[in-house]
Amino acid sequence: MESAKKENNNEERRRRVGLLYDERMCKHHTPDGEDHPENPERIRAIWRKLESAGITQRCVVLNGKAAKDKHIASVHERNYIKMIRNLSTNEVDPRRNKIASKFNSIYLNGGSSEAAYLAAGSVMEVSEKVAKGELSSAVAIVRPPGHHAESNEAMGFCIFNNVAVAASYILDKELELGIHKILIVDWDVHHGNGTQKMFWKDPRVLFFSVHRFDFGTFYPTGDNGSYTMVGEGQGAGYNINVPWELGRCGDADYLAVWDHVLIPVAKAFNPDMIIISGGFDAAVGDPLGGCRITPYGYSVMMKKLLEFAEGKIVLALEGGYNLDSIANSVLACVKVLLEDKPLSGTLEAYPFESTWRVIRAVRKELCTYWPILSNELPKEALAINKKVFSFELISSSDSDVENDEAFKAPSESKNDSISNLVENFQNVIRPLSLTPFEESAQVKAIGSSVCWRAVFAKTDIWYACFGSNMWMPRFLCYIQGGQVEGMQKPCPGSIDKRPPEDIIWKIMPHRLFFGRSHTRTWGEGGVAFLHPESSIDDKTYMCLYKITLEQFNDLIVQENVLVQENVQHDSMITPFFDLASLDSAVTKKSIVLEAIKEGWYSNVVHLGTEGALPILTMTCSLSDVESFKSGKHPLSAPSKEYLNTLVRGLVQGKQLSEDEAISYINGACTKPL
Repeated sequence: MESAKKENNNEERRRRVGLLYDERMCKHHTPDGEDHPENPERIRAIWRKLESAGITQRCVVLNGKAAKDKHIASVHERNYIKMIRNLSTNEVDPRRNKIASKFNSIYLNGGSSEAAYLAAGSVMEVSEKVAKGELSSAVAIVRPPGHHAESNEAMGFCIFNNVAVAASYILDKELELGIHKILIVDWDVHHGNGTQKMFWKDPRVLFFSVHRFDFGTFYPTGDNGSYTMVGEGQGAGYNINVPWELGRCGDADYLAVWDHVLIPVAKAFNPDMIIISGGFDAAVGDPLGGCRITPYGYSVMMKKLLEFAEGKIVLALEGGYNLDSIANSVLACVKVLLEDKPLSGTLEAYPFESTWRVIRAVRKELCTYWPILSNELPKEALAINKKVFSFELISSSDSDVENDEAFKAPSESKNDSISNLVENFQNVIRPLSLTPFEESAQVKAIGSSVCWRAVFAKTDIWYACFGSNMWMPRFLCYIQGGQVEGMQKPCPGSIDKRPPEDIIWKIMPHRLFFGRSHTRTWGEGGVAFLHPESSIDDKTYMCLYKITLEQFNDLIVQENVLVQENVQHDSMITPFFDLASLDSAVTKKSIVLEAIKEGWYSNVVHLGTEGALPILTMTCSLSDVESFKSGKHPLSAPSKEYLNTLVRGLVQGKQLSEDEAISYINGACTKPL
């Protein structure tokens, strides 16, 4: 009987997870109804997902509660609070727009004041209930977000610093609540500059932020997000920044930071409560973040934190602007708090070399304050990472080494060509090994990259596809990242993830053939190539995507480049294919890109124009065609998976029936080159 009672008590405790949602926070929106990433649909999408998954019925559902000025004043200046409180509720008010214009990345409307008070008060409300033990944990689905807001300044979509208000409130009542130390974990992709400043000298709060830094160029920019910012006075060592050098960090990178920085320090700090600044803009597919944490990754991060503070965790929503990603990620976290069975998932990659570099720098900076960080990183992890990422072809490309060469010792000539390719690539890419505090030249390099991208983002071209990219979902892997059925590796995606503006089909007088014998993306079988020279006796169906010249350069990298992990297309100082290359391709009909001439698709061919825009494709060089003819390079039929992708493209593009598409591909395979 006693055992059954104990089991019921455990069941009850496990289920006491609070969910706070209030539609009134949706009153905060752009004054003229224009589109904005931080919009009411963010929290609505989360709530719909939780309802459809049956989560709301299993949680304690709470309404929002507005904060009082005296509590907000613990971290914000009174004049600033007064200004926000007195914002006009009129539908149109020029004075309100004038106030918003004084701040960085802020809009205000008639519902902004009410929503801001509700957001801060709601995080306070659930935090107090968790501190008292009325709830085991809680999730506050609030907006506007808060972690950028400083004591007297709204910025970065944030008005009041919701998490800081709540933490300060709980600590002010520490005798009553028994909460003496709070760990704030900010996993939003942007640095929590406001929260950092508010607890800069306070040893009761351990503030931990992992974020994109990009050598100080990523929002909110500057040095505040550097790992050298460790706190001051009694708070020295209680501010921990883990600044990513670039984007694309995913589950493996974040969990490496958890295991080698956050978790060891959390054990030493021994918090009484954890508040998570839960931004989900580092999730896969976010339009602003450029990172790629999966729901599985977030669930593991949350699970590891549950081991502390008797599971007293409050997750307060911050950023996150892909509605599907944010909804699925929050759902994964709530399921962990409910102690559901873990999400199934695996880590498909090891951390980037740059991740280990950042981890080492953080540990070195903080080991004086946290001796546990003085220990050497496990050699096993570093050895595995080095083995996996040393000179490896980008996994998304069709142009990988074929099977019969991939597992043999390379010949001397092969080694020479690899070395030349890597050397050439490194000449046009800024290595990520540079620290953010070396020389000002690094900043200039970043500026160069940003400069050409800004120009090329406004230059449109037609990219003509004849292989697997004819199927649009496959092509979008190169733009937005990910993989489709049949692919064995995901694509990293482009920096600019906008889909093509237009799609058309054309038949070109060129020969289609299939060569090479193995790729890491598709496995056994050949992949498509286009003879660079035209012939009236041949015809090839081609799908044309209207993309930018910036995106085309990122496609070139993904199709061709043999790289070390710490050299990525994110940081191209100069493009592979610039305006001079474009002019040369138009004049000469094709141009082999010397920097990557060993790549399988290093020959950019100009196929004509459409609507005054050039039509470009990538294929092999004429010398490679001769190698295919001589047997030096194998001619091979495509694998079943690759063939199916080609057929889908042709059928869904309404060019051929399924039987016609198969016949067309078989003809290209069997016709002598």
